[in-house]
Amino acid sequence: MARRSVEEHAAAVRALLEPLLSRPAEAVPLAEALGRCTAEEVLSPVDLPLFRNSQMDGFAVRASDARSAGAQSPVTLPLGEVIPAGPGVPAPLQPGTAVRIMTGALVPHGADAIVRVEDTTSSGGRVTLLHSPAPGEHVREAGSDVPAGGRLLAAGTLLAPRHLAALAAAGLGAVTVRSRVRVAVLTTGSELIDAGARPEPGQIFDANSIALRAACEEAGAEVVLTGRTADDPEEFRSLLGRACRSAELVLTSGGISQGDYEVVRQVLEPAGAWVGEVAMQPGGPQATAQLDGVPVLCFPGNPVSTQVSFAVFLRPLLRGAAGLPDAGPGSAVLADGFCSPAGKRQYRRGRMDENGAVHLIAGPGSHLVAALASSDVLVVAERDRTEFAAGETVPVIAL
Repeated sequence: MARRSVEEHAAAVRALLEPLLSRPAEAVPLAEALGRCTAEEVLSPVDLPLFRNSQMDGFAVRASDARSAGAQSPVTLPLGEVIPAGPGVPAPLQPGTAVRIMTGALVPHGADAIVRVEDTTSSGGRVTLLHSPAPGEHVREAGSDVPAGGRLLAAGTLLAPRHLAALAAAGLGAVTVRSRVRVAVLTTGSELIDAGARPEPGQIFDANSIALRAACEEAGAEVVLTGRTADDPEEFRSLLGRACRSAELVLTSGGISQGDYEVVRQVLEPAGAWVGEVAMQPGGPQATAQLDGVPVLCFPGNPVSTQVSFAVFLRPLLRGAAGLPDAGPGSAVLADGFCSPAGKRQYRRGRMDENGAVHLIAGPGSHLVAALASSDVLVVAERDRTEFAAGETVPVIAL
């Protein structure tokens, strides 16, 4: 049986997916842009604010008029018409007068300050100013946030609600973002049933369809199809064909080992797929193929093996394609010693404590999904060693 190192298989997966990793950017409506990554710098097409407007509900005045009676004496001015926030250009402010103005309303020509309502008294068409404002007080100048042509967002910005607010405020209805890979997720196994169904003897719940879909979406991909087949080659062949017509990348789980009902192997191997073993635990069985120009990446069926395989081989590539940061491998101090099989890179589940030490969670078994759920890192045991002592520093991969 063909066997690869982890590095060799990672290189093969990258080569298979290379056309997907440098796809052109796309423009998407703001309503669909949350969590996407800007592909280029975004410049504002307009001044923000768009025009001089009032920061407060108050009275627009000339600052010189508000001081004309001296700093110790309140000034009383006749009032003009009220200026609401809304369309239209108000009449210029006449010298020696004031106008009531609402927050966000266009400041009339001639006014250079706003006196808050709280700092005034008014009656009989006149307002008394209890505060002498400085020029520019409570006036938002056009372009004071960002001028037209100024930078709104840097390239590589992961779009959060605050970024979308800035884009919308500048009148942009769409934004150019890094493209998302369109993925189909296929699970195989006659024993699988939907979560929430009632299992019969010998049946298990399909965890991989849920986990792989979520993992793809978290990594910035778009899942366009999910499907499951029994261990029937023709059924799987039909679903695979539909997936290749719908997606740019097809992921499968299960059906690539050495048993009698390895449906993925049975269909893909005659079509030229590489099906073999990678020197890792869990996640040994792996396969890669290309059908009608669509890359097919095949993971083993045990849920932990599937998730470890995704984290090691695919997550960094999908996140890179989408422009998302990848935690990548880090390091931690072992709180527990352990043994690892010779000739394989072992990935053990672990949890970091507040001091930066990592504690192993359960054993290495590929069925221990609850242990994986309790973990936040994978502890990497290199293949050239079999014993690891508490207190030494080892590589870890964030989950």
